[in-house]
Amino acid sequence: MRSAVLLEFGKDLAVESLEPLAPGPRDVVVAVGASGICHTDLSVRNGLFAGMVSGPMIGGHEGAGTVVEVGKQVNRVAVGDRVIASFRPACGTCSYCVRDSSHLCDALGPFLRKPRAARSDGSQAVAMSGIGTFSDILTCDEASVVRIDSDLPDAHLALLGCGMTTGVGAALFTARVRPGSAVAVVGCGGVGQSVIQGAAVAGAARIIAVDPVASKREVALRLGATDTVDPAVAPPEEQVRELLRGKGADCAFDVVGTPEIVASTYRMIGKGGTLVLVGYGPMDGEFRVPAFDLQAQEKTVKGCVAGSAQIRRDYQVLIDLIESGRLSTDALVSQQVGLDEVNVAMQAMLSGEVIRSVVTTF
Repeated sequence: MRSAVLLEFGKDLAVESLEPLAPGPRDVVVAVGASGICHTDLSVRNGLFAGMVSGPMIGGHEGAGTVVEVGKQVNRVAVGDRVIASFRPACGTCSYCVRDSSHLCDALGPFLRKPRAARSDGSQAVAMSGIGTFSDILTCDEASVVRIDSDLPDAHLALLGCGMTTGVGAALFTARVRPGSAVAVVGCGGVGQSVIQGAAVAGAARIIAVDPVASKREVALRLGATDTVDPAVAPPEEQVRELLRGKGADCAFDVVGTPEIVASTYRMIGKGGTLVLVGYGPMDGEFRVPAFDLQAQEKTVKGCVAGSAQIRRDYQVLIDLIESGRLSTDALVSQQVGLDEVNVAMQAMLSGEVIRSVVTTF
């Protein structure tokens, strides 16, 4: 198998030939058709979650492909099934899964630590999010894959493994955006553009896209945004409030994660408003919220993991919305690249040149 492996924080991933370890009785082997490159991949490479990574790790956490082998105890998928690999598993039996909160599934921790392949020097590599989609072949627990029914190409289905589900779900499932409401979205990469689409599906009357990159603001308008804000012109919270006649947004989504931008996004919401934290920030990051303002204006701050989506139900729901034309994946896939170009594609994402790059040639 060919895989892009994280060997040292802050360094490019190394594309290597690995020997896959034998699958266990609950494991599924998938021929990867496509893997999206998400900003979280860059954050992991740069050490944002250093305490959660030990030893070599196959990168990638957003993919789709076809099942080629299953363990004896696997009963959710079969050889030949098309599947989406999810960066959040859904074991179906933990206390969170049985309470319809599978996005918080307890199985993730053990999956992160399980070796999946051997390197030429004899060391073993784990897989990012328990799947490691920057590889032509991945082995994972059946809890991490969902069988789907669709003719969409893998390059588009892969986005549902993380970015699109997180963004659309943030609007539909986490914030539960109401028809006629006013929404601000800060950060318009692949996830932010998906928040915009989710807010449009939910019936938001005003959707304000905030991003310093002009091309991303233009894409946002095509995907449902009614207004755009360039934070370089003036403080974005002031611009958002001006557009909303001083009242502030009903929901504001931070899709960046840095404490300064989180605090700015909080200042965009009005009375009874909700701030939704979608972007991953530093593990020791903090931001201040004025307690009186939070209480007296009945505001809410909510975390968002995987768009609060229940993958065994919601992947197919989102696919149906794509196939009916209510959601678009076309506008999100900026380019398709080979595995050897994964580091170049990460840099293009960092510089704002692309919405989403997808690895389709391994």
